[in-house]
Order: sequence, then C-alpha cells, then structure tokens
Amino acid sequence: MNAFEIYGGNPLKGEIIPQGAKNEALQILSAVLLTEEAVTVSNVPDIKDVNKLIELLGDLGVEVHRQSQDTYVFRAKDINLEYFKSDTFRSKGGGLRGSIMIVGPLLARFGKAAIPKPGGDKIGRRRLDTHFLGFEKLGARFHYDANAHFFNVDATDLTGTYILMDEASVTGTANIVMAAVLAKGTTTIYNAACEPYLQQLCKMLNRMGAKITGIGSNLLTIEGVDHLGGTEHRMLPDMIEIGSFIGLAAMTESEITIKDVHFDELGIIPSVFSKLGIRFERKGDDIYIPHQTSYEIDTFIDGSILTVADAPWPGFTPDLLSIVLVVATQAKGNVLIHQKMFESRLFFVDKLIDMGAQIILCDPHRATVIGLNKAFKLRGIEMTSPDIRAGVSLLIAALSAQGKSVIHNIEQIERGYQDIERRLQALGANIRRIDSNLPLH
Repeated sequence: MNAFEIYGGNPLKGEIIPQGAKNEALQILSAVLLTEEAVTVSNVPDIKDVNKLIELLGDLGVEVHRQSQDTYVFRAKDINLEYFKSDTFRSKGGGLRGSIMIVGPLLARFGKAAIPKPGGDKIGRRRLDTHFLGFEKLGARFHYDANAHFFNVDATDLTGTYILMDEASVTGTANIVMAAVLAKGTTTIYNAACEPYLQQLCKMLNRMGAKITGIGSNLLTIEGVDHLGGTEHRMLPDMIEIGSFIGLAAMTESEITIKDVHFDELGIIPSVFSKLGIRFERKGDDIYIPHQTSYEIDTFIDGSILTVADAPWPGFTPDLLSIVLVVATQAKGNVLIHQKMFESRLFFVDKLIDMGAQIILCDPHRATVIGLNKAFKLRGIEMTSPDIRAGVSLLIAALSAQGKSVIHNIEQIERGYQDIERRLQALGANIRRIDSNLPLH
C-alpha cells in the first residue's frame, strides 16, 4: 500500500492542466457499446476508475486501441454476452461504481444485461432505483438476487414512453437516455439531469445518429432510431479538478494558472469560490489565481451566515463541497456547509479538527466552519483518505499545513485524480509517494 508524505506550508507557482472529466468518461465510454462502428474518444483521464471500465469493455469483447496517452479507439463489434456469467465479471463489475453505466447501452442493443451491485466510495447510500425504474418504464424486466448481489435485466422489446424521474440523477439520466436511443417510438424524460457531462453524452449520441432534443434542459425528448454509427468525441476538462485547484491556490497562498478550463461550462462553480473571497481572473479560457494572503467569506444580504449547499445542475455540484469546506477553514468568516445528497460525506472533518480547524459537525449533512483567517496554521498529521473527494481535500489541507503530513489509502485519491503527485511537484509542492507499510521517520 502506498501513502503520500507531504511537507506543507510552502506557496506553489506555475501552470496546471486539468485532466479529462472522470464523470463524463464513465458515460461516454459506456456509450461505445451502442454501435459496432469505431468510436474515437480523446482527453480520456488516466485514472483507476476509468482504466477499470476500459478493461471491462475489453473483457466484454470491445476492440480497444490506444492511439496516444489520452486517446482511444473503441469498436464494439463482437460482444461476448456469456461474459456476464463469469466470476471475473462479478469481481470486476462489483469493484467499479461506474459499471452500472453499461446496462443501458447493452439493453438497447442486445436486449439483455447483468451487473453485480457496484462498489465505489463509502459516502452513504447511492441507490440504483432511478436506473431500473427507468428501464422498467421502457419495458425491461429485472431481477435482483439479494444473496449474490446481482442484477439481471431483460429487455427484448424496448418501447418509448413518458418517464418522470424520481430524482435528477446524472448517471440515471445517462443510462436511460442510452437505453432509449434505440427503443421503438418516442421517449420523454422529465426531471432529467442537465449537467454539462450529460449534455456531452447527448451531443455525442446525436453525432452517432440519435435524435435527442431538449439538451441542456430537464426535459429530454428521444426519438428512437434503428442504428447508431461511429463518431469522434473529446471530453471536457474535469470541473472537480478545476475547483480543487482554485481551492489549493487560496489555501497555500499560491499563484497558479489553470489552463483550458472551458469556463462557460463551469456554471456557478467560480462564483461559489468567489463568495469565499478567492480572487481570480479569466484569461481567455484559463483561470489565473494570484497570490493572496487572506480571503474573506461573504455573508448574505441581511448579514446572516453564508450557506453553501449542493443541488442538481445548474446548482453547485456535491463533489466540490468537501473542497469548499477545507478552504473555508483558513478563510476569514464563517460558513455553513450543507451536503444534502450523501449522509457520510462530511465524516472526514475529524481529521481537519485534528489539524487544528474549527468545525462543528451539526449532523451527518451539515457542518459549520469557523474560519481562522490563517492566524493559526493547520498542523501536519497522519491520516487516511476515506473517499476520492475527501482525500483530495485532506491533500490540500496537508499542503497548506505546517510540518509533515502522511495520507494513507491514496488509492482512493488515484481513482479520480491522474498522476496527482507529479503535477503538484511541478508546481513546487513537497510531496512524495512512500510505502505505508514502512515505519515513518
């Protein structure tokens, strides 16, 4: 097992390029199953979750050719549906949350699919009901084996219908869209997610021959077609990485330029960080964050404490609440963080409290952060990463802290962040990978 050893308290400087979007990749790569023609995808992040999905596609029979470090050509011409019955599939599929995304395209093209109950971050319940309720509306039948934790789904005759989603789930919307594009008739999805990554998927499917309208809204209309062809697609930069780097710059008093961010696709993310008092400039399609020794949290107009809460797009993404929380610990002022979606995502704050942060965990969903205005620096400690986003938040805290920190279980961080220590080292960070089984010194 590996760990990161970090000596913090030093300002960073330079340029950094965000990786391709992890959450987009899991949708786009699954969509290659909808056609037997070649699909070229670029800006693919080289991270564990994405690489596992690519490996799973190869095991299913997809021809995978890596053209360059971030570009792949996929051809799903000969799919082995018997692979679903193998122990290897149960193991690999169960270890990857994103494996649920292959169900929609497999149902659309082959009329059947199976999936073990997916794993992923331990951040609370992440139900799959929305996916399967949508499939059922389209005419699919599924069976869940509670003993084997395995879903079997049959859909030999998918038919378009009206679907009012019980939640605006991004992955649920994407899965239902992929199932509907080859269904007979017209499907209408209301309360659909409208995140940029979902928009990217719909635009890619339209280039393949699908007929999807309403892209960017919460009302999608899909006219089923008989066949989809190949295409080329380039993924957006990862907005979660971009937000993480904005927070990192403020916490470490650094001067950083984040390159090629697709600023217009970031929604309210920049404005939320601006409310924390972080200054930045848009330069073309880059974000420049200047060196600043302090930043002050806004209040609401009536003077009451600022609340930052997650919400469906175009609201604030829940994946950045952990970053906002850690950045607020060194701001001037107070903020209430309200994590509505997952009941275990704030449980990493005990590590920040051990580092000297002043945080009141009100309940599993809310935490009040009392900003220290950098009057008292965080102190380095030894800790363990519980999930991807909390892990990076702790990494940012360690880079701003005085002294040495060690973060264990960095495999969680590497599920979502590509080659993170090398890219941070290029900015001047004192971080290195160590064997966590060795005694610390």
